[in-house]
Amino acid sequence: MDFMYEYGLYLSKAITLVIAVVIIALVIASLATRDKDPLQQLKIKRYNKRIQAYADALHEKILNKKSLKAYKKNQKQILKKFQEDDEIQNRKRYFVIRFDGDIKASATKELREIITAILTTATPHDEIVACIESSGGMVHSYGFASSQLQRIRDAGIPLTACIDKIAASGGYMMACVANQIIAAPFAILGSIGVVTQAPNFHRFLKKHDIDYEQITAGEYKRTLSYFGENTPKGREKVREDVENAHQLFKKFISHHRPTVTIDKVATGEVWYGIDAKELNLIDTLSTSDDYLSKAAKEFNVYEIDFLKKKNISEKISDAIKHSSDYILEKCGIRDITNA
Repeated sequence: MDFMYEYGLYLSKAITLVIAVVIIALVIASLATRDKDPLQQLKIKRYNKRIQAYADALHEKILNKKSLKAYKKNQKQILKKFQEDDEIQNRKRYFVIRFDGDIKASATKELREIITAILTTATPHDEIVACIESSGGMVHSYGFASSQLQRIRDAGIPLTACIDKIAASGGYMMACVANQIIAAPFAILGSIGVVTQAPNFHRFLKKHDIDYEQITAGEYKRTLSYFGENTPKGREKVREDVENAHQLFKKFISHHRPTVTIDKVATGEVWYGIDAKELNLIDTLSTSDDYLSKAAKEFNVYEIDFLKKKNISEKISDAIKHSSDYILEKCGIRDITNA
């Protein structure tokens, strides 16, 4: 027992020391990069290079020396012609942006920066591809995210939305802004509806003789309450607000997708890509990989990302997690679910 006590004490000291060192290092790093140019957070990758790297790696393994030499020579000629065509013909360019949405559409902060950057360069001759993955969330948050994509349409630049997994509710609101929507056969789309919900603890408080006071000015300043007694009038007002939001949602979809029979799809249901095409919710069945790979054979495709700058608390939280995982791994301790 004494050994286990001493070992536990030693381990706790070691963990504390590691965490302290990490925190100090992060504070210093944060101070050093406080005035970092935000443009340095813009990350640009050429999709064509990634595809070519895959091809080169495979050919290195499967071709003999003579064939490999001929392949490399041919690739140099293709690349030279590709570059010459770019300079002479001012060919179309593809700009790829990715949106991974949560309930608050938090990624909109980076999305607006990326779109602002692209709009300084892109022309109506180019195309922007938005790869969207979201099951929806807050109405105002996704309304704002959709407005960012609308900036692309307003600039007269073709916009394509690619859905590989899910674009439901607010996610579909964003996708429908595009000139065309491409979705994988089993991607989930739709959920054109509105919901609001809240727990109510009034009966629990009343049972335990706990009073709850709430003072408001304005008849509908507070309709549903977490702790007060909800009234039929308050519930009816919330129903009106939800229905109003639903009508706005339907109008938005109808405006951007006029071929959709809105009353048929605005039921809150979801559909897989195969069925969504029949309902005109999408235009083409395909994956984003297939669409971009085909484009890369003829045009330059650029993936644009904006690296989110984490604050000091986020950095410390990540560092503690990584340090803890590292120490537990070294001590031979594993998550029971991975045993």
